[in-house]
Amino acid sequence: MLSGNRFSIIYLRVALAAGFLSAVASRLSLWGKHSSGWKGFVEYTAQVNSFLPSSWAATIAVISTVLETALAVMLLTGIQLKRAAFAAGVLTGFFALAMAISSGIKEPLDYSVFAFSAGSFLLSGTTMLR
Repeated sequence: MLSGNRFSIIYLRVALAAGFLSAVASRLSLWGKHSSGWKGFVEYTAQVNSFLPSSWAATIAVISTVLETALAVMLLTGIQLKRAAFAAGVLTGFFALAMAISSGIKEPLDYSVFAFSAGSFLLSGTTMLR
């Protein structure tokens, strides 16, 4: 049986990875009618990063999609787990900051982006990781 701490770590790893994979699945239209699609995601990326030139949106969308996919796989498999969790915290922290700058603080709070980032940093700092 798993101890409470061990269960919490596994649960957090799976939840973070699932969050990344669900977002990627949406932009790749794998959620069917509930998907944003690639075009919708690039438009959202431009909106969230409104302080940057809109011509950067497609590049940011590709980079974030590659990073989210890689980090999800690393979190699930345990490859470089502490580094993956730290990188997930940085990536989602930047996302929360961009959302706050472009749309105000309410949006990243409503979507729990700060909590996602904080959970990632918490996971990266735990001593129970292999």
